Amino acid sequence: MQYHLSAIVGHDADGYWARCPELQGCYAQGGTYEEALSNLREAARLHVEDRLSCGEDIPRVEAISLITVEVPG
Repeated sequence: MQYHLSAIVGHDADGYWARCPELQGCYAQGGTYEEALSNLREAARLHVEDRLSCGEDIPRVEAISLITVEVPG
């Protein structure tokens, strides 16, 4: 079975980071966008395997909205 999960990838001074909002604590990083995304896929796969082995459900994505917000500072 395949699961469709959302991924957020960002860039900062230390490189690229990625996370899967549906899987709490599922994060990865890498020197490039592709590496961070590849590492996230592996982290998500392991996360899903662990949840399934414990009898836990895998959250299903219905909708994702990604926006930026401005804050004074």
